[in-house]
Amino acid sequence: MAGWREQMRKVRRRIRSDGVVSIVLGQLMRPRFQRAGNLIIKGGLPFPSIENHGGRIEIGNCGVFNGVRFECWSGALIRIGDGTYLNRGTEIVAGRSVTIGRDCMIARDVIVMDTDQHAVPGFGLQVDPVEIGDRVWIGARVIVLKGVHIGDDAIVAAGAVVTRDVPAHGVAAGVPARIISSTAPAQN
Repeated sequence: MAGWREQMRKVRRRIRSDGVVSIVLGQLMRPRFQRAGNLIIKGGLPFPSIENHGGRIEIGNCGVFNGVRFECWSGALIRIGDGTYLNRGTEIVAGRSVTIGRDCMIARDVIVMDTDQHAVPGFGLQVDPVEIGDRVWIGARVIVLKGVHIGDDAIVAAGAVVTRDVPAHGVAAGVPARIISSTAPAQN
């Protein structure tokens, strides 16, 4: 009986913090993913868009705002960990694989893509997986391009274009993004 009461308290807290409409919209959107946790859909119209062309989209217990767009190509994978938040207008495009870890904060109008989306003369179509670690903060209007790995606890400043890896605890800014500092705890 005590377990049931605790579950009801959790449900009431969730309804108070997120609202019934956000929870219901999340439940209605869950079947469009191949695996989905509890989703919170906020912000009204336009609702998040899912273009799955034969790939796999897996999303954990996440908050997703209006205008978020997922595009997954045939045989590709988009995987987003629990606790991650995708703000308005974020686009995730996977030609092969885009992985975003747990507890990440992705700001407005961010684009993450593992492909150029078209063939480049003399090189053909370039596709290279993108990996974003856990607890990463990505500022507004950042672009993360193919082949990039962003380590755990990294921060990418607003407006950056990430063309190279960002190490764990790294702070990256600029066009193209460069490491400007570190959030790593000082060692004694």
